[in-house]
Amino acid sequence: MDDESLVGRTALTGRALLATPVIGDDRFAHSVILLVEHDATGALGVVLDQATATPLDVVLPDWAAYGTPPAVVFTGGPVANDRALGLVRLRPDATPTGPDHPITAIPRLGGEVGLIDLSADPDGLSAMLGEQPCLRVFAGYAGWSPGQLEAEMDAGAWWTADIGVHDVFDADPATLWQRVVGRQPGERALFARFTGDPAMN
Repeated sequence: MDDESLVGRTALTGRALLATPVIGDDRFAHSVILLVEHDATGALGVVLDQATATPLDVVLPDWAAYGTPPAVVFTGGPVANDRALGLVRLRPDATPTGPDHPITAIPRLGGEVGLIDLSADPDGLSAMLGEQPCLRVFAGYAGWSPGQLEAEMDAGAWWTADIGVHDVFDADPATLWQRVVGRQPGERALFARFTGDPAMN
């Protein structure tokens, strides 16, 4: 098995999936996905590097001032495209707690990234939010049923990687995959130059 064993893949929340050159699905080619949930019931993540041309202030004017550049809506994945999910950068001392809190901190990112309820009042949460701009909004998400993600990993479609807060809110999403892959260990880094066109590799 090329990557971690199935036992070692439980609870990948907060880690990234990097689409490999054999992904076989154009919707995810050269994509970096942050897993915001992963457990025995399946997995849910958002694609970090697919910006749209839709300005954030058109769809969520109350949150527009918080949007990190590029301040547009991102395509989070093919599921529920009419649903918006938001990720925010949190203050280092912020501690969102309780099941009804509008922010849920995501593990493995130093407590500095949270999934936010976009129906909440941004001004009421400003004390918890990090240096602004601090928000990225995604239309839709990527989802996997129980065991589906693990099966795709076994087939070589995904690599897992640790990423940082700067990757989640990267200002140049179009090159994010190449840069994250390029800092992976061993031969994987060589794939950062892979274009999908054999004549260019």
